[in-house]
Amino acid sequence: MRPERVRQSRFLSRVLRHAPDAIDLSLDDAGWADIDALIAQANAHGVALDRVAIDEIVAANDKQRYAIDDSGTRIRARQGHSIAVDLGLVPVEPPARLFHGTATRHLRSILRDGLHRGRRMHVHLSTDADTARRVGSRHGMPAVLGVRAHAMHAAGHVFLRAENGVWLVDRVPRGFIEYPLAGAGSSVPAETTDEAS
Repeated sequence: MRPERVRQSRFLSRVLRHAPDAIDLSLDDAGWADIDALIAQANAHGVALDRVAIDEIVAANDKQRYAIDDSGTRIRARQGHSIAVDLGLVPVEPPARLFHGTATRHLRSILRDGLHRGRRMHVHLSTDADTARRVGSRHGMPAVLGVRAHAMHAAGHVFLRAENGVWLVDRVPRGFIEYPLAGAGSSVPAETTDEAS
């Protein structure tokens, strides 16, 4: 995306996930915003936005962060909210292993305390290590953690899957984290690594 579209995409992420009130935008309980109202409020608050820009951002976003409803009149973020919304997702049994990308500077606390959602509603997990690595690289030197998702599920943890394939969970206790990843087939549980101390 060209620089203007990147700025607009970041703006959409902020208002649809975290701060709709920053531009006096109303979201419904499921996180949907009226596109015409979004455009009007964005422009009223000094952010140039139109329908062409929104359509291009939604189509070009490699992580498919946004959804437009079937009527073509509403938009929402698919996940990543720090405000309360009901995305209408139902619990799903996860695969045996999922992945989480982070920055190496966070490893010590993660391996000690597990993964927590922070300001977001959920911890985000990927189905492949490459996607997790790309996510981690946005925050610094990347590190990829394995998550024993099926074992978590068997222990009673609830997993959801967003429309774009991102897996969501409230938290990941440290005993279900694998780091370092020892290749595609094996890994070491977090509690046995030196980094956990």
